[in-house]
Amino acid sequence: MAACGTIYGLTAIMLVYAWCNYNYRPIKAKNLVWITLIYISGILWFVGNIAANGHVWVTGFWSHCKPLIIWLRVMFCFMYASLIIVRFFALDRVFNQRKPFTTWGSLIVGAIVVVVNVIYCLVNQLVSDSLTVEYRADAIVCNVTQGFRIGAIVYQWVQWAGCAVLIYRLRNIQSSFNEFRESIAIFLVAIALLIESTVTYIAFEFYSLQLGHRIQKTVTDTIAANIIIWLIIGQPVFMSIFRRREYEKKWIDRLANDSSKTAYEFTSNPNGDTTFAKINNHDDSVFDASQLNFGANDTIRSAGSGDQAEFIDPGSLRTDSTVHGQEMRDDENLPIALRTNLHIRRPMLNNPSLFANGYPGRLQNNRHMI
Repeated sequence: MAACGTIYGLTAIMLVYAWCNYNYRPIKAKNLVWITLIYISGILWFVGNIAANGHVWVTGFWSHCKPLIIWLRVMFCFMYASLIIVRFFALDRVFNQRKPFTTWGSLIVGAIVVVVNVIYCLVNQLVSDSLTVEYRADAIVCNVTQGFRIGAIVYQWVQWAGCAVLIYRLRNIQSSFNEFRESIAIFLVAIALLIESTVTYIAFEFYSLQLGHRIQKTVTDTIAANIIIWLIIGQPVFMSIFRRREYEKKWIDRLANDSSKTAYEFTSNPNGDTTFAKINNHDDSVFDASQLNFGANDTIRSAGSGDQAEFIDPGSLRTDSTVHGQEMRDDENLPIALRTNLHIRRPMLNNPSLFANGYPGRLQNNRHMI
């Protein structure tokens, strides 16, 4: 069990680092709140495994077999899978269905997931112990009936079958948000674990009484649960440590390249940050959860030199005045670093702030001088 605790500890360190670097754009785009919920589900799933797989003497607190196995082992195993499926559903809704997936939307979907899983567990809680989970005082063990195990396995196969459909629908989303290969890897890990669980539960009915089998089951669950989290967040965390600037620039370049091919564009939100988000071609709805915020302190260097230099885009962010032949909207409201209608003059010593007096009138070429 020490090894399993170490694995969860390493994942916790990674998540803490990710939260400390939340403003690093590739990490921020991964939705850390959702990943943290997945991790918490994994931890509670592991606690349920301690009771279900017979790693402790079933006395005192641990003798409450039914609540521990149904409401920890089963409930949070299902919750873990459900949260991953909701994550895939959000991507499908935005990029395939072209509909917004707002904070309220995620809360509603999350609530539905919780209610469905709670109903399943509540029904099993109300059924007789002899048909589900019971404490056997004669053997001092938690006895899980074969019917209960088969029902739980079938429920998990249904969950991951639905996940397979969503993953197939994600195969053609844009490269900057391409979760397809990551999703395939997650799905293969989950299916491998599900096959292992099916074989263990059916072929070894009393596996919890066999030291080798119960250790193998708990360790397998722990490794799979943590690998999935690392597949989601591991790359941006690793790159932020070893290739922070290069990876972020490459990631933004890919985002910009996608914007020239699809319905992306730069917009400004009320707090002054610049967002780069997918625009719905029908109703201009924006996927709030995937917005990438570029603060007012972010700047793009001018490639020119001399006393007066025209603002030139270095290629890391495309700020062309047209996207698919359409004019950029509200160019006047964009942050200075993203405008294309400016001349930048090198400031002179002892001059007041360039922005103290606002902007003068337009030049003949329809640009401002600052």
